[in-house]
Amino acid sequence: MTELNLTAKSGCGCGGHDESLPELDARVIPHAVRHAAIHGVVDSLQTGSAFVLVAPHDPVPLLRQINDRHGDNIAVSYVQEGPEAWKLKLARV
Repeated sequence: MTELNLTAKSGCGCGGHDESLPELDARVIPHAVRHAAIHGVVDSLQTGSAFVLVAPHDPVPLLRQINDRHGDNIAVSYVQEGPEAWKLKLARV
């Protein structure tokens, strides 16, 4: 069974800086269900919450699907662009 890596990295809790966001590492999700799993996480985001998606490539087709489903309600920004992994912050606004 493949383990989904959706982990929150905790900081010191002092409130003096932003806490790290949970990461979903799509590279460990079987390809046949990868988009469905990611959509499940995006669909469950509450207003103001976010996560970082770690992908094996630039997920342009997935981003189009997310835009089709959620429009401007999901903001996407690139945190890292390759070469080993792409990291994108997805936030419900």
